Amino acid sequence: MAPASNRFQILFLISALIVLVSAPATLISVPVIRGDEKQSPDPWTSTQMVQAGALAHELDDKNGAAPTVVYVGFHTLFAGGHIPGATFQGSASNGKGLANLKTWAAGLPRTTNLVIYCGCCPFEKCPNVRPAFTALSGMGFKKLRVLVLPTSLVADWANKGFPLQKGM
Repeated sequence: MAPASNRFQILFLISALIVLVSAPATLISVPVIRGDEKQSPDPWTSTQMVQAGALAHELDDKNGAAPTVVYVGFHTLFAGGHIPGATFQGSASNGKGLANLKTWAAGLPRTTNLVIYCGCCPFEKCPNVRPAFTALSGMGFKKLRVLVLPTSLVADWANKGFPLQKGM
């Protein structure tokens, strides 16, 4: 039989090996436990995204081809400043706002050129644009796009010199 010190060393090495083998699995699961996981993939394609400069140019179109712009965020932010001509449809992050959006959109032709936006927070974390886009897409809108505001409406629209309208 091996001396006690040899058995201890073997047991220690086996334990260390188990810890080293299981550590990567533990580290991979930590972000999920902390809630740092990335949101599910975006419901739109790259062709359904519009940048601020491109939308500002479209809004200047005097031939009547300008899109219908829809704000799907919070009332106080809309009243504080929004894209001129945008309609307020409420926060799409809750059932009431999403229901209002669907009711408003129900009477529109499915070929309406729609651009939705929020701008309340960084685009990748916005609680409003994804549910709104998913709902409108599910209703069959064929010319639906989302305005990409990476940081916020202020940083990515107003601070770049694009016009803002205040109030309702």
